[in-house]
Amino acid sequence: MLLQGKQAIITGASGGIGLAITEEFARQGAHIWACASHCHEGFAERLQALATQYQVEIAPVYFDLTDAAAVKEAVRTIIKAKQPIDILVNNAGAAEYQPFLMLRQDALQKMMTVNFFGPLQFTQLLARRMGRQREAAIVFVSSVAGLRGESGNLAYGASKAAVAHAVKVLSRELAPSHIRVNGVAPGMVNTEMKQLADQNYWQQLVEQVYLKREAEPAEIARVIAFLASDAASYVNGQVIRVDGGLQ
Repeated sequence: MLLQGKQAIITGASGGIGLAITEEFARQGAHIWACASHCHEGFAERLQALATQYQVEIAPVYFDLTDAAAVKEAVRTIIKAKQPIDILVNNAGAAEYQPFLMLRQDALQKMMTVNFFGPLQFTQLLARRMGRQREAAIVFVSSVAGLRGESGNLAYGASKAAVAHAVKVLSRELAPSHIRVNGVAPGMVNTEMKQLADQNYWQQLVEQVYLKREAEPAEIARVIAFLASDAASYVNGQVIRVDGGLQ
């Protein structure tokens, strides 16, 4: 198993890609802090089922990434357990699509706070703890939206572009502390975010994918598990496109 005995923190663990990451990490033997904004219906039960099935420990942590005080309290909760932190997966995010001339400033602020500012604060607080260890890994979930200039995607794309840039910077700054930092940039994924997009436009993008289909969340989760594992011990500062060959 790729992550046997590792202690991992996963944000946005309750839905879509996040739940798939949680399941894949459990399957690979990791003990998990499963972070979510609130307890979604059936979430706690799902975590317990995974913990029992794979014989690992999974503990939920609920907090809002846009609330700086709540982020600090979540970090204190995790640190109080006095367990090493081997892996941090910054997956939590939000999406909103609007043409530039109709883009509200509060929507832009929300995208940057949820997708960039909040995860950076969480990472900064935890990296100080992770840096005390021998080896650790951080994986950010960016998006091909941050690498392409798609119409109607300014707010979300800009926030994810900032995430991709953070990967490059942090991979340099945290390397002396033996912390690797990488990212994944998913393309079209079959999650709840799909429902927020114009469906005709979504299908047009799917047609541009070489594989002619959207990804399932588990396909993204497997790449993240690899980057977080010792199998990727010399992979650092990379943002891996997991997009099926999107043109």
